[in-house]
Amino acid sequence: MDKKKLKSYRDRLLEERASLMGVVGRNEDYGREADTEATQDPADKASNSYTKELLFSQSTNDRLILQQIDEALTRIEDDEFGVCVNCGNEILTKRIEALPWVRYCITCQDLLERGMLNEEE
Repeated sequence: MDKKKLKSYRDRLLEERASLMGVVGRNEDYGREADTEATQDPADKASNSYTKELLFSQSTNDRLILQQIDEALTRIEDDEFGVCVNCGNEILTKRIEALPWVRYCITCQDLLERGMLNEEE
């Protein structure tokens, strides 16, 4: 992959990382606020509990993507970006453009989703 393309992917990954860091921080703040509200009404308590659980779930997903972005940035630095971490085949450009933090080629991703491939780590 040429250096210009790698730089554009790196810049995009850094932008996405910064955006997700803000979202995760806001979700944590909202979750803490929902915790500190002294509500007497059971319906309000249930609503706050649901909101907190939803924010926790979103935060978990965002943290997973942040981890994948950090791994993609490391692969760029190690000249391994755009290569499937399982089979070593090149990942299609359209797939990388859609999800620049992607780790697997289509074939290995399908195997992973069907439970036929063990993830590293």
